[in-house]
Amino acid sequence: MFPVHMSVASSAGNTSRLPVSSGCEGMNFRTFRWTQTMLFAINEINNMDELLPNTDLGYVIYDSCFTISKAVEGTLTYLTGQDEAVPNYRCGTGAPLAALVGAGGSDLSIATARILGLYHFPQVSYSSTCSALNSKFQFPTFLRTIPNDKHQSAAMARLVLHFGWTWVGTIAADDDYGKYGIKDFKEQVEEAGVCISFSETLPKVNSPEDIQRIVQTVIESTAKIVVVFSSDVDLSPLVLELIRQNVSNRTWVASEAWITSALINQPGVSSVLGGTIGFGVKRADIPGLQQHLLDLDPYADPLTEEFWETLFNCTLDYGKALRKAKERAKAFNGTMSKAAGIVPGGLCTGSESLIQLNNTYSDISQLRITYSVYKAVYAVAHALHNLEHCEPGKGPFIGIGCADITKFEPWQLMYYLKNVRFNVPHTDEEVYFTDRDVEGFYDIINWGVNSNGEISYLTVGHYNGSAAPPERMTIRNDSIVWNNEASEPPRSVCSENCKPGTRKGIRQGEPVCCFDCIPCADGEISNMTNARECVLCSGDHWSNDAHDACVPKVIEFLAFGEPLGITLIVIAAFGALVTIAVVVVFVVHVGTPLVKANDALLSFSLLFSLMVTFLCSIVFLGEPQRWSCMTSQVALALGFALCLSSLMGKAALLMLRAQAIKAARAKAKAAAKAAKAAAEEAANSGGPDVIATNTTNLADVAAARVKPDSLTFAHQRAIAAVATLIQALACTVWLIILPPYPMKNTSAQNIKIILECNEGSVVFICCIFAYDILLALLAFIFAFLARKLEDHFSEAKCVTFGMLVFFIVWISFVPAYLSTRGKFMVAVQIFAILASSFGLLTCVFLPKCYILLVKPERNTEEMMRPHDKARDGTSTGTSASLATCATEVNSTIASTAIDD
Repeated sequence: MFPVHMSVASSAGNTSRLPVSSGCEGMNFRTFRWTQTMLFAINEINNMDELLPNTDLGYVIYDSCFTISKAVEGTLTYLTGQDEAVPNYRCGTGAPLAALVGAGGSDLSIATARILGLYHFPQVSYSSTCSALNSKFQFPTFLRTIPNDKHQSAAMARLVLHFGWTWVGTIAADDDYGKYGIKDFKEQVEEAGVCISFSETLPKVNSPEDIQRIVQTVIESTAKIVVVFSSDVDLSPLVLELIRQNVSNRTWVASEAWITSALINQPGVSSVLGGTIGFGVKRADIPGLQQHLLDLDPYADPLTEEFWETLFNCTLDYGKALRKAKERAKAFNGTMSKAAGIVPGGLCTGSESLIQLNNTYSDISQLRITYSVYKAVYAVAHALHNLEHCEPGKGPFIGIGCADITKFEPWQLMYYLKNVRFNVPHTDEEVYFTDRDVEGFYDIINWGVNSNGEISYLTVGHYNGSAAPPERMTIRNDSIVWNNEASEPPRSVCSENCKPGTRKGIRQGEPVCCFDCIPCADGEISNMTNARECVLCSGDHWSNDAHDACVPKVIEFLAFGEPLGITLIVIAAFGALVTIAVVVVFVVHVGTPLVKANDALLSFSLLFSLMVTFLCSIVFLGEPQRWSCMTSQVALALGFALCLSSLMGKAALLMLRAQAIKAARAKAKAAAKAAKAAAEEAANSGGPDVIATNTTNLADVAAARVKPDSLTFAHQRAIAAVATLIQALACTVWLIILPPYPMKNTSAQNIKIILECNEGSVVFICCIFAYDILLALLAFIFAFLARKLEDHFSEAKCVTFGMLVFFIVWISFVPAYLSTRGKFMVAVQIFAILASSFGLLTCVFLPKCYILLVKPERNTEEMMRPHDKARDGTSTGTSASLATCATEVNSTIASTAIDD
């Protein structure tokens, strides 16, 4: 059974008379070659001595017209042995029926296989590849010499994945072959992440509207790859429309049914289908076939006659030719010449040469389905041979019997057919059926264009479905001709690949192949193409600028060798050297009134504490270690505690002196008023006793002025020692319970690991430095209260200014420290330490050094004593107030008061 015609001729559908079988139209030269190949194979077998030597094969050929109804009709006719299709009835005579070779397309074979399966009648197909036919339960007697479409679908999927195409369109014929083939293809590619842009179905009945709609879909789609599972007959109308609309810049992936079809390979198709790549079944050369095709007898049978008439556009029927000649003559001039009546025009002679016609029928360059027909005939012949040569007593049937070649049952031949194994003549290919299928071997065929602008078939690779997965497909990429100017594989993607450093963001309502590439967030990377998500870097790593690799975070700390560290070291060293210089100056002048008046030991402890604060700032530099974290904070706390407690002792003494002077001033003022009152009373009354009384009061005032300090140097030293000892005890407890330790801070800055000291306990460090602030506050209050104590040195004012600088520096430090990160936090802290230390050193010791070095004449006992400043701005002695009051009485009394 062969689809020699392309379709069934349309009928009027008249139901008023007995229905008759519809005729067929559209001779297909390719399938007619298949029929002749079957005849060639049968003749070849009948002439063999080694295959069926005692039996000749006969044949009956049915035309399915590429239509299911005709295929079913032909099957029933074949089974009944009569011209009419009578189900379940057999009245034919002669040799037994062996097997059906056919019936062409998959949907035709499905229809025939269901019927033949009821009778257990063998069927060997040469072109039905549909995977549905693999069902043993539905089609128990179906075999084929062409690979199952499950292999072809897998091959197409692998081809699509091989070139990285993720956005493809599909077109399938509206039959089982197209539907099952595309279904298997979709399942495999979608599982691998390929998306289907569009999926169209070719109509079985010619429909220009549907064809135009499909072409428009192809044009509008962004998919550059179109996979087509269809026969050449169904695809032909679409190709014609594509040529008409000049739809280029598409790459077509072809199934075996049309990859080498001359029906598709029409003039002008190269611009549209050039670069097509697809799969073809095994090709072979069959010696003697071409000569058989060319030696065709035009009068052999009705099919041959129709082929001859169609091929040469003439008729072999003399009467028909005569009638046509008369009709043409009447239409032309109404008469017909006598010569024309002898040999009418349009009559075939039967001797026309097939050699001169280079058409599909005689083209044996691509014998693929033809070769499959050849193998199918030989499969049946070898099965019959094995049946005929069964040894009695060793048969496969019940009772170890054998079948009789002259009257066997179909199911008996089916046993031998499914177990047949033979080598094909001329090609030596071994043929056997595995689950009623042959191995899935394909040639990968590419459509190139020769120098004449015609399509040429190039074999660029192979696919073997039975090989190991990595070795199934071999393809030569550099040999492929593509339908583009770049001569390289086209790209067919809905969205371009997301590069490393980005991830795929799905678009709502669109296939997964359509996505946006979203950059990875800071700290996340993707190191592969089309990553579905970004990966978070570990704690010690961070993403690079491209976000495609995690790199170690930058280790940051304030190093000794960097410019900022060197600058701080120089400043700290300078401060320490200045402090040492002041110590030297004080040691040289240790016996002078200025040094004595300020308690040299307390001054030296203050200078030592300042030297500690200067030098401890250096410990903050460098990579934090356990010892440096503990030493830096403790040394800073103790240094400032000693410094501030010493200043507090000095300020306390000055405050007491100021309080004493204030009391003396009040007492002197009262005495002056009393003396003035007495003087006035004496002047008015002339009594001398009053003056003597006033003299006694003035003496008391003088005595009060020279009263010794209630706070001695020993007291000051004790205050400094106790205050420092309290801080030392607190620091010791801190170091024992929760000491500071070095740590890696990965949260402060994303791209850096900051090496810093963890203080261990926020409560402890806050308490310790709050204690220093308390000492500073007390020292400031005491100095502020003593600021009006007048002497030539004005130490109270110096301490007040020093404490103001201290507070200004550390109040500014807090927001600056909190607003910085990393090594700059350490730098800010060191700047605060150095600035406050320089402020105290400058304000407290610069005036003293100035007197010691520049104004030594002011370094006297008298200059060290506190004194009052007159209201008019002039300075007097220590009893100037009293002198002023006495002068108002008389100069003699005033002089006496001053002497006292």
